[in-house]
Amino acid sequence: MFRMETEVDKRRVGLLRSRLRDTNTRASPALRALRETVADREIPVQVWAFGEDDELAGGCEAHAWGGWLHVNLLWVDERYRGTGLGSRLLADIERRARDEHGCARSRVWTWDFQAPDFYRRYGYEVICALPDYPPGITEYTLVKTLV
Repeated sequence: MFRMETEVDKRRVGLLRSRLRDTNTRASPALRALRETVADREIPVQVWAFGEDDELAGGCEAHAWGGWLHVNLLWVDERYRGTGLGSRLLADIERRARDEHGCARSRVWTWDFQAPDFYRRYGYEVICALPDYPPGITEYTLVKTLV
């Protein structure tokens, strides 16, 4: 009755995303209201820091969507850890997301050996802990209200 395939196919992935988006839009009044608004566009938000040697000292890569800031990557070079650079990067990206893109909330995920305590210090709350993902590591999802 069905023919199954396992090949990697970018075109089909795009089709799958499009069809799932259409299905979700029909099913959710909140998503219907969001569609075709500025908040429905995924907008990159990035902050970069450079040391005196003009080398990358740290950065934060995120995107704004649906009134949320999604922090994807935050990294500080070992030489600059403990200097407040990570705090500055996070504060700057949150401010930009709030002031320039209307984000009211922020979310981030991190592993237990990375930075859950760092985010907690800046008002993020753990809403999910996924143990053993990958094995031996706990992944945390944290959120914060920006306004």
